[in-house]
Parts: sequence; structure tokens; C-alpha cells
Amino acid sequence: MTKILVIARWEYMEKVKSKIFLVGLLLTPLIMIGMGVLPTLFVSQEDEHSRIIGVIDPGGTIIEPFTHRMQTRYLLKNRQPNYIVLPLAVGTGINVDDAVADANRRVASDQIDGYFFFQGSGRDSLIEYRSKTVGDFALPARIEEVLKTIVAEQRVQALGLDPAVLRQIAVKMDVRSVKLSAKGEKENAGFERVFLSAYVFLMMLFLLIVTSGQMLVRSVIEEKSNRIVEVLVSSCSPTELMAGKVLGLSGLGLTQMAFWALIGVAASLQFGMQLIDPGHALLLVVYFILGYLFYAAIFIAAGSPLNTEQEAQQITSYLVLVLILPIVLALPAMKDPNATWIKILTYIPFLTPTMMAMRIPIQMPMLWEILLTIVIMLISIAGAMVAAGRIFRIGILSTGKSPKLKEIFRWIKNG
Repeated sequence: MTKILVIARWEYMEKVKSKIFLVGLLLTPLIMIGMGVLPTLFVSQEDEHSRIIGVIDPGGTIIEPFTHRMQTRYLLKNRQPNYIVLPLAVGTGINVDDAVADANRRVASDQIDGYFFFQGSGRDSLIEYRSKTVGDFALPARIEEVLKTIVAEQRVQALGLDPAVLRQIAVKMDVRSVKLSAKGEKENAGFERVFLSAYVFLMMLFLLIVTSGQMLVRSVIEEKSNRIVEVLVSSCSPTELMAGKVLGLSGLGLTQMAFWALIGVAASLQFGMQLIDPGHALLLVVYFILGYLFYAAIFIAAGSPLNTEQEAQQITSYLVLVLILPIVLALPAMKDPNATWIKILTYIPFLTPTMMAMRIPIQMPMLWEILLTIVIMLISIAGAMVAAGRIFRIGILSTGKSPKLKEIFRWIKNG
């Protein structure tokens, strides 16, 4: 045990004093905040100049009210119209094909930002907005909102009613999602807070496992290439060496986690908000430690037979793909955390920590599910550590061509 602690202390101190670690310790929270805040700021940013929108209206019934509403309802900061409506072809006598071809040429030559083609037929209407980009969600939504109001008022007027009645009976509703606890009590947790707490934990676990896992693999490869490992195993057993490396880098990961947690607590106190329930946080820490130890064993087992950085990058990229899967599934899991396929993925050890990290803030799983997944992780960690130890014992001294998968399985089997 003394040798294990000496190795762990050396691994920890060697990495924690490095400039890369210190920069990552401070830079990672900024990157995570930037990923969450900057896209929202850019999306919500208003236009700086007016945009020209063309209109093709074969019926000739919507151009005037549409122009008035678009140019008076949506304004820039300087009180100029956000959208300038340009009639391209209006009236029943127009040639639609020629009008569309001319509008396409105008868009291609940047004379207009885009145009929409309105076709009304009976109760339904077809609106097609064309431009060089399709990433602007705000403008089509605004066009749709204005046109719906105009068409509805015209139909009410056609029935002999006053369009003002439509505006009087219009009702605005604000539907908010409120989370209830297992006891049926209201909790102060909306979609944004729940999603943010789950997503932040996923990103933290992902970044820590990837960075620490790559450190672990590179440490083994570096010692193999410099022949230092032969000196090390003459003073301690391969199992002690592996255990020391895993323990040291686990301490490094927990140091990062604790530092980031302190930043989160300080931000919560400063801005008077609580991102995550303390009970949930305790469970998430448990799954974080279990997931970290499991993947540490996987990384050291994958890295010990390798000889080059190129091979290490290829192996770690495959492991990263497994870690990315829960991040991709975050939104579907938010929608239905108790879906059968979500529960099935929860019991796969490679995904258990991250899937539970998503489910816990959204809807606390049953007690038996929590206990079962913890037992699964403990068994998986024990199995992974044993397998990693057997691979490590032979792999750290192997040189030349990397062993095939069949040979590695034989190492695990024979011990």
C-alpha cells in the first residue's frame, strides 16, 4: 500500500503542477459557460439594419395589411423598420412562374434578403419563404404570425363580422412547466434549470474522463517508450503501479471537480439561484466517482498494450464516441426519462453514470433502480480493474507490434 501511495502521490503532484492542468482548471468553466451563454446571446441579438423582403401575392389581398404590420410592429433600435416589404408581383393577372424566376434572380444578386410566395386556397394557405439561408428562425415565424392574423381577420369580415371582435376575443396564455417532487410538492425547478444541471454534469464528466484518460494513456506510453517502466516494475509490482496511477489521476479528477463545484456554489450564492438540489448533487457525485473509476480502468487497459501516440489517439477516440452518446440523447431523455429504451441504456455500465446523471435531475428514479445501478457499477469496476490489471501486467513490457484483440483476451483469461 505504501508503494501505491508513493506512485499515486507522484502522478498527482506531477500533473497538478503542470501549466496545462492549471490552464484547463480555469479555462474549462469559461468554455462551458461560453457554450451555454454565447449561442443564446447571438441568437437573441437584433438586426443592425433593415432587411428587404419581397412578396408575391397572386390574390392581391394581403400585401397592404402585411406591409403595414411588418413595418410598424418590428422596429430596430433606431426606430426604423426591421423589415422593408417590397411587392414583386401582386394581383390575379400576374404570371407566377415569371414572378418566381425574377424573385430568385433578385435573391441571388443580393437585391433582396428573401421573398415569400403566398397562395391562399379555401381554409388552408401555403406560405413558402425563400432566401439564401435557412437558419433564420425568427423571420419565417414572424411572417407566419402576421399572415395568420391578417387571413383570420379577412375571413371574419367575409362572414359579416367586425374584425375588431377577433382582437377582443384573442387570448394569450403562458404555459409553464413546474416540477413536482415524489411527495407531490411543488419544486422551484423549470425546464432550463433541470436541463442545465443535467447537461453541465454530463459535460464535466465527459471532459474529466477524456482529459484524465488521455493523461493515463500517454503516461503509460511515455514510460514504455523511455524504458522507465522496466525500472519501475523492478521496485514494485505491475498491479501496484497501475493502482497508483489510477489513484493519483482519480485524485486529480476530484480536485478539478471540487474546484468547479466551489465556482458553482459561489455563483449560486452571488446570484441567488440554486442550480441543483443538494440531495441530487450527492447522488451525482457518487455516480461521477463510479464512472470515473470504471473509465480509468478501461483507459489503462486500452493504453497499456499500445506503443505510439497515434494508436492511443485512435483508441481514445472510440471511447470518446461512447461518452458523447448520452450528450446527444439529452433532449429525448428530458422528454421521457422513464422510456423503456432510456432505462435499458441505464443498465449498460459504459452509459450508467451519464444516463443516471440525466435522469436524476429530471425525475428521480426509484430507489431500487439507484441501488441496482450502483451495484452494477461496483461489479463492473471490479471486473474492469481485474481485466485491466492482467492486461497491464503484460502490456507494459510488450514492445514492437501491438497485440491483436484475440491475444488480449487470452491475457485476461490466463491472468
